[in-house]
Amino acid sequence: MSLTKDDIAEAVSENIGFPKNQSIELVETLLELIKKTLESGEDVLFSGFGKFRVKKKKERRGRNPATNGDMMLRPRRVVTFHCSGKLRKRMNQ
Repeated sequence: MSLTKDDIAEAVSENIGFPKNQSIELVETLLELIKKTLESGEDVLFSGFGKFRVKKKKERRGRNPATNGDMMLRPRRVVTFHCSGKLRKRMNQ
C-alpha cells in the first residue's frame, strides 16, 4: 500500500489537531513549494530524511521498443532522491 496525500493530511489532522480541510491545504502548499523549488533547479533537503535533487541528463542514443530502431533522446532534467544515513539506518534495523 502506498502513502497518499490524503493519508498525510489525515495524519496531520489527527496529530496536530487541524481541521481536515486545513490539513489538506497545508499538504498541498508544502508539495507546491517543493515542486517550484525543483522546477527552478534547486535541491530540496529534509534533514534526517533525504535530499531531492534535479539531475541534468545529456542527449543520448536510445531504442524505440516498438520498431527496434535507434533514436536520439533529447536532453532532460529528472528528479532523484538520496536518503539520509539516519533513514537508511532506520530502514535496515
